[in-house]
Amino acid sequence: MESLDGASIVVIGSGVGGLSTACYLADAGADVHVIEKNEQLGGRASTLEAEGFRFDMGPSWYLMPDVFERFFGDFDRTPSDYYELTHLDPHYRIFFKDGDEVDVTADLERTKRIFESYEEGAGEALERYLSKSRENYEVGMKHFVYEDRERLRDYLDLDVARQARGLSLLGSMQDHVENYFEHPKLQQIMQYTLVFLGGSPKNTPALYNLMSHVDFNLGVWYPEGGLGGVIDGIADLGRELGVTYETNRPATAIKGREGAFKIETPDGPLTADLVVSNADYAHTEQDLLSPERRGYDADYWESRTYAPSAFLLYLGVSGDVPELAHHTLVLPTDWEEHFDQIFEDPQWPDDPAYYCCVPSETDDTVAPAGHSNLFVLVPIAPGLEDTPERRSRYRDQILEDVAEHTGTDLRDRIVFEESFCVEDFADRYNSFKGTALGMAHTLRQTALFRPPHRSKEVDGLYFAGSYTTPGIGVPMCLISGELTAEKVFEDHG
Repeated sequence: MESLDGASIVVIGSGVGGLSTACYLADAGADVHVIEKNEQLGGRASTLEAEGFRFDMGPSWYLMPDVFERFFGDFDRTPSDYYELTHLDPHYRIFFKDGDEVDVTADLERTKRIFESYEEGAGEALERYLSKSRENYEVGMKHFVYEDRERLRDYLDLDVARQARGLSLLGSMQDHVENYFEHPKLQQIMQYTLVFLGGSPKNTPALYNLMSHVDFNLGVWYPEGGLGGVIDGIADLGRELGVTYETNRPATAIKGREGAFKIETPDGPLTADLVVSNADYAHTEQDLLSPERRGYDADYWESRTYAPSAFLLYLGVSGDVPELAHHTLVLPTDWEEHFDQIFEDPQWPDDPAYYCCVPSETDDTVAPAGHSNLFVLVPIAPGLEDTPERRSRYRDQILEDVAEHTGTDLRDRIVFEESFCVEDFADRYNSFKGTALGMAHTLRQTALFRPPHRSKEVDGLYFAGSYTTPGIGVPMCLISGELTAEKVFEDHG
């Protein structure tokens, strides 16, 4: 690996992308100092602990285990050096609001029978779909995710064209899925992962059918300690490599130049040769840099399509919730209106699709004895008006919906409750418009159309995280750290 011996580097923000970048840079000999505005490491993958309950505040799905194995393998470690994994069965449960209930498991033959019960030939269509998904995943990850092709000419290379032949690159996920399945419920099952990419079936490129390979073939896992346990593991790896961490120290300005940066903080300035920002990209440019040092103006950020924000209820309840699986989705039979109320006509969804996470189904350390730990997440449009009154009304609506459609009435059993919404994402994470995830994966915001890892205007300033390539999600942010470090190595190694 390239050497950065003696280089001092400050990483602003300790989300997954920042923690990953820090590991790679420290391993190359740099003196790496990570500063974090909040009281704990992890960024959006924070943990809430209260009254004997422990909640993953943000990401809660452990997908793409191969990415984590590759990351830790780069440092001659394995994930099991830091945490153990439990394979979830079922992977998840779906309640359709017309009364249908579907468990998706690792048993593909069982899943094929479920598909066949909705539509003749759908079982065989699922096999074809997953075969294409596997192909997209294997080729896409190797040639388009782990390689950062940041210029158009990088895609005009004959070798790239050969690798891309046959991939489902263009068109929407809606169009792609309709080629295989007519039944709307089957289409929903194949498209629900778009929520994790921050898009809708209409605006997400068909390439992302690779997520079905992640879901059906690679499986859904639970890491010991939840996603917070993964953050602890990555941070511990960083410490072993020499990274230092400092919480409760926000950056307020990035001044100076390559070799002589000055990062302003309320506790005084820090100096560094190089800077990596894992803070929200728009916040870094609009709030930490002076106008002449910004790569994008305010109009650019206003014109982007953002992933949803979320209305979240963290609930500690008495007793068990046997109707719910560890991961449970509740879907209206027609979810087009919900997506329209996120992307087309932003408003609080009338008939929402939402997700319930019940880690206490798998892990008895996340709740006191005799209690269950769960959160409910409703994707909503970023930038919505978020008032206590609105939250209170929506809270009652969601709990009523959960009772009606899952048979789990939580309302008289809640012993701990906290909500999190648009204003909290903006305040805690400096998130633009309170988006929960960052910039959506539309066709015009994928690959080279996402903001770059290198600052356009400031030499020695780099970016990591969900706004950059490869994009949204814990595995993608882990990879973004590697790609950011590669840029630093190219310039300074």
